[in-house]
Amino acid sequence: MASKPAGDQHELENEQRLIEEAQRGNLDAMRPLLERYADPLFGTVILPRLGDRVSAEEVLRDTLATAVEKINRFTWQGKSIYPWLRQIAINKVFDVHRQSKRSRKLADALAHEVPSESDPDSHADAQLMADQERRSHRVRIDETMGELAERYRLAIELRLVQELPREECAKRLGVTIGTFDVLLFRAVRAFRKHFGTQEQQS
Repeated sequence: MASKPAGDQHELENEQRLIEEAQRGNLDAMRPLLERYADPLFGTVILPRLGDRVSAEEVLRDTLATAVEKINRFTWQGKSIYPWLRQIAINKVFDVHRQSKRSRKLADALAHEVPSESDPDSHADAQLMADQERRSHRVRIDETMGELAERYRLAIELRLVQELPREECAKRLGVTIGTFDVLLFRAVRAFRKHFGTQEQQS
């Protein structure tokens, strides 16, 4: 049965003691609290918001690790630490949803924006990339973006993620529209090259 947030005075005093020990440097003191609240965090906060058990387990681990890392930021106010842990978990869930949305949007955008007369295979490659991303390879999208030159990365972000008009993208990069079109094409080509290299290594 899942544990519930501490309610009686004895439980609260025990929590306060463990938290103070952790804040003095004995991080092992956090273990009983994390073990107590792991199940309710997973079952009532994280999993219902994600719907995927694997992702939920990853978020739970990240939540507990963050709680230990940032325990000195917690201020005891006579109440259980559970609401603080719950908020960390919700923030982590939000990050997952935001990242998932961004990755899907980028993959779909690349699938539709890449085609060029000078590169007839680009659409097929990009569509393959989108299909792969939908099969839980989201992290490689970000890894690939991180390997691009700054101007390439910015061109993709502005046009394909933020969906700004070509004129606005060119203005922000300080180039003509024609130059931006070439820059975007090269950026996407570089993206596909790095992405394909990761695929071969995985």
